[in-house]
Amino acid sequence: MLAVTDLRKSYRRPDGGMRAVVDIRAFALAAGEQRALRGESGSGKTTFLNLVAGILAPDHGAIVIEGRDLGALGEAARDRLRAETLGYIFQTFNLLQGHTLLENVELGMAFGRGVDRSRAEALLRRVGLAEHWHHFPRQLSTGQQQRAAVARALANRPRLVLADEPTGNLDRRNARESLALIREVCREDGAALLLVSHDEGILAGFENVQDFAVLNRAVAETPK
Repeated sequence: MLAVTDLRKSYRRPDGGMRAVVDIRAFALAAGEQRALRGESGSGKTTFLNLVAGILAPDHGAIVIEGRDLGALGEAARDRLRAETLGYIFQTFNLLQGHTLLENVELGMAFGRGVDRSRAEALLRRVGLAEHWHHFPRQLSTGQQQRAAVARALANRPRLVLADEPTGNLDRRNARESLALIREVCREDGAALLLVSHDEGILAGFENVQDFAVLNRAVAETPK
């Protein structure tokens, strides 16, 4: 499903030097596999997910998703691959404030396989937002917005779901329920799940947990 080789990403520091954020020799995720990456804030986890999603371009290396090398695709093809193959649950939600929750989910579908209102409504029901379809994000609590973001990410039946601290804004009970939903829908659709978190309570629910600091050589090389 996902294969990463010699992946590197750096940013320029205020003093003009370069700071490596991601330096990963190899990483692979099988179809249908569910894995969590453990890492503290600032360790490069979000940058890694953004590279995998094609939102950021690497300085070096290859990212191959279902046999397609992101670096070899043009912008339009990369956007199409992301819409049809990836679901991304952002830490900051990225909901469109001028659209209702139902419209947010349907707009995500529009860029992929097409709008399926019945699935959009079913997912919003499953995340406990059946009474809020026509509300705007600003009218909801932070936790409700996070659950709407989960529904949107799963709407297109993605083959790979990326989750960046997806329960960070939820209380413990809602976090467990939201995570269970994500994992259940991924299993139903045969999707792989790659989740990053620093929350040991969330990580404890995964059989396969990997330390990002071990995977990412840039973490070890960062001056303390």
